[in-house]
Amino acid sequence: MITRAVFLDRDGVLSVEGGDYVTRPELLRMLPRVGEAIERLNRANFRVMIVTNQSAVGRGLMTLDDLAEVHTRLQSEVALEGGRIDAVYFCPHRPEEGCSCRKPAPGMLLRAAAEHDIDLHRSYMIGDSPKDIAAGASVGCRTVLVLSGHTRAYEPCRFPAPQPECVCADLWNAVEWILSVEATDTGS
Repeated sequence: MITRAVFLDRDGVLSVEGGDYVTRPELLRMLPRVGEAIERLNRANFRVMIVTNQSAVGRGLMTLDDLAEVHTRLQSEVALEGGRIDAVYFCPHRPEEGCSCRKPAPGMLLRAAAEHDIDLHRSYMIGDSPKDIAAGASVGCRTVLVLSGHTRAYEPCRFPAPQPECVCADLWNAVEWILSVEATDTGS
């Protein structure tokens, strides 16, 4: 059986992108209907994976335990609305470190695919920045840009390549698009 996944950036897709680092659970502010949207993906037999750059760890602003607490809170908030996150992948490195996991590099997606037997060509990447779109496109995922975080307006001529396959207001609308694509692809 083919395992499909939807990879989600965290800040700006699931939680409010505020400019400051979310270094403690109480600083996490969820966007509306995130848990409901994820629950719809769960019902459609998608694995749901978070892939997030978290350089606050590498900058010494938080510990790995702090980050784990933030992600535990996020998973609890999603569960309150019926959703389930299957795995969380993060890059703790600073941008200048040149690692293979920090988006736009595909390391987190490749690791998730290997560990969960995911067909990346049947999967999706939802993000709020060009880095997210580039990471997804580089491994063959279909890509969706949401305008609920870092990117607030989409102008193709100002957006660096690669371009997203779809642009949506938020995660709820991105899930609507994915489910409609899947219904068309399977002939349902």
